[in-house]
Amino acid sequence: MPIRRNPERGAGRSAVESATRAMRSLAEAEPAVFWLDDRSAPPPLPCLVGEVEADVVVVGGGYTGLWTALQAKESDPGCDVVLVEAGTVGHAASGRNGGFCAASLTHGEANGLARFPDEFRTLERLGRENLDDIGDTIARHRIDAEFERTGELDVAVEAWHVAELSDLARALAEQGSAAIVLDREQTQALVHSPTYLACRYDPDGVALVHPAKLAWGLKRACLDLGVRIYEHSEVTQIEKAGAGLRLRSAFGSIRGRRVALATNAYTTLLRRLDHFVVPVYDYALVTEPLTPDQLASVGWSGRQGVADLGNQFHYYRLTADNRILWGGYDVIYHYGNRIRPEHDQRLASSLTLAEHFFATFPQLDGLRFTHRWGGVIDTCSRFTTFWGRAYGGRLAYALGYTGLGVGSSRFAARVMLDLLDDQDNERTRLRMVRSKPVPFPPEPLRYAAIQLTRWSIDRADRHGGTRNPWLRTLDRFGLGFES
Repeated sequence: MPIRRNPERGAGRSAVESATRAMRSLAEAEPAVFWLDDRSAPPPLPCLVGEVEADVVVVGGGYTGLWTALQAKESDPGCDVVLVEAGTVGHAASGRNGGFCAASLTHGEANGLARFPDEFRTLERLGRENLDDIGDTIARHRIDAEFERTGELDVAVEAWHVAELSDLARALAEQGSAAIVLDREQTQALVHSPTYLACRYDPDGVALVHPAKLAWGLKRACLDLGVRIYEHSEVTQIEKAGAGLRLRSAFGSIRGRRVALATNAYTTLLRRLDHFVVPVYDYALVTEPLTPDQLASVGWSGRQGVADLGNQFHYYRLTADNRILWGGYDVIYHYGNRIRPEHDQRLASSLTLAEHFFATFPQLDGLRFTHRWGGVIDTCSRFTTFWGRAYGGRLAYALGYTGLGVGSSRFAARVMLDLLDDQDNERTRLRMVRSKPVPFPPEPLRYAAIQLTRWSIDRADRHGGTRNPWLRTLDRFGLGFES
């Protein structure tokens, strides 16, 4: 996406001036995750030692695993549930994201309409019910997750975005859904940026949360209900053990009747998932707290989450203490599905984000960033969750969220439990649940295809959204790759 000029300030800044301002704004930013840099972080729990048994074993201490364990216990208090996590609960994607807890189960309405038109209304209803249930659970367990049902603005910053908004509004109207489309003046009245041309306003379909506090709160709720949690206990092997499965770690093992695999981008325990999942890195920044005058210059009294409509999009929101979290745009893939701690920092992406921030909010010139970080997320070719079973139905999995799993992970967890119980219900009958995404090609074709796609969507963003023959081919076969 090109750096946009500020129409209210004439010619705008030169590329050198923009780069200099970005570097200056990042000079004191800690290479650390803002959410995890919190004094309320709970102490780690002991690792698994020796042999234990359980009715349900959950592998992974992110949102998907935590929601699975919590719902298993709430549905059947007598069920013996064990959760094992390779690091600490919430340390990966669940503690590093933007904190957008969306009702959409399909990575947005446009994606849902394109891929699941026949069940779109059902998925929208289930998604709204799921978001309501998340709010109820947070209240019931008194989880201090800074939960705010603020809604979201999808802002148009290019002329072709405005046309897309109109098309989406018509498509949603045909499905019986209302889409509130606001013009430039109405949009500017909500949040002021000289780049905004229009927006789509969803007043209650998104809640904002403190991601790490949500994970830590779910952890405490699980413990309160009797879930046993072992941290720093990476599962290295799964094998059949009579009517159940045995999971081995460095110092112990667990024998479980049923296993829920909630490892998202980390797919090594079930190699077949490598065909469907690509781990990519997303990056974010957080500013220092805005002064009252700075906040007034932006407006934003409704505190809505915001995302622009580029293929390479930005997402941003206010924190509880009026900082701005600003993330997205870049999506970085490393050859061979590599996941490495050193990839969590990428100065080039941070500088790009900082330049784009000040192009969007030039009135905040001089604001500094206090934190910069990245992290790996799982994506698949349909950009939304998929499910499956293995080991004769004794293991279920859910993954592929593509960065919109804060809310949908609870629904995904509920479906996993349904699959493990061999339930035939509205959820398990969904085509979304019964189908798989188109697999990615093996290396080196995978890396080449992803880089070609990144180049192509960048060109599309720079040329009025026009999709080149490569992107049109991907669209035709249901295989895409966007940030």
